[in-house]
Amino acid sequence: MEKPYGLTMRGIVKNNEGEILILRRHPKSKTNPHKWELPGGKIEKCEYFDEALVREIKEETNLDVKVGDFGEAVQDDYPHKRTVQLIMYAKDISGEVKISNEHDDWKWAGIEEIKSLDITSSLEKIIEKKNEIL
Repeated sequence: MEKPYGLTMRGIVKNNEGEILILRRHPKSKTNPHKWELPGGKIEKCEYFDEALVREIKEETNLDVKVGDFGEAVQDDYPHKRTVQLIMYAKDISGEVKISNEHDDWKWAGIEEIKSLDITSSLEKIIEKKNEIL
């Protein structure tokens, strides 16, 4: 049997200085432990993808956002599944960052700093495909 597909939403959240919010996954995470990623997560059954992105960013960062424009799509392959990640811009951002227990650190970073970090393969693909979206 072929591996099933999952759909994941990721948000490009920028501060007033143009830096991007990235989160470091918990070291005990099932996938990509201790790697930096954009905030977001899986879509729940019967959930609209824009609602999933707003919910996931709130759960992971405590920020309130609205969904902006489409940025990019990438595929990741894991031993147990494949995922398609839709990357969207976040807009009308409010609140203060407070991360969930899924992550152990966060930072606002420019693209050059992000490139120097241990990032997820999906974030690497986004940078390779379309550096200008970040």
